[in-house]
Amino acid sequence: MKLHELSPSEGSKKKAFRVGRGHASGNGKTSGKGHKGQNARSGGGVRPGFEGGQMPIYRRLPKRGFTNIFAKQYVSVNVEELNKLENGAEVTAELLKETGIISKICDGVVILGRGELNKSLTVKAKRFSKSAEEKITAAGGKAEVV
Repeated sequence: MKLHELSPSEGSKKKAFRVGRGHASGNGKTSGKGHKGQNARSGGGVRPGFEGGQMPIYRRLPKRGFTNIFAKQYVSVNVEELNKLENGAEVTAELLKETGIISKICDGVVILGRGELNKSLTVKAKRFSKSAEEKITAAGGKAEVV
């Protein structure tokens, strides 16, 4: 395949609709803007959410709750996913990211207890669920809070 042989797939490209090109085009004279009024003028129109001076819906509706800007966002990993790693490995957030088990670290990693663990691992994470900690120690590994 060469550059000059490339072409867009059928139906993916449409001609631009040219307005204001005479009566025969079906969209001449006022170019689809109707007669007079704010929206017919150049630079006319109103901002998004404007309702003609009526109290807009985003101000009429009640607001509830708040967003905690200090909230920590943890990435959860189940113990069954740790079976992908080598036996006796030291599992850290960086290792999990390198192996593709998690895509980003955020504020830390939480180990949860779904599934079974068949390997003896030293797992270092921010938090562990009780069942995850039990499964790691039962498999002969260690769960260390970082």
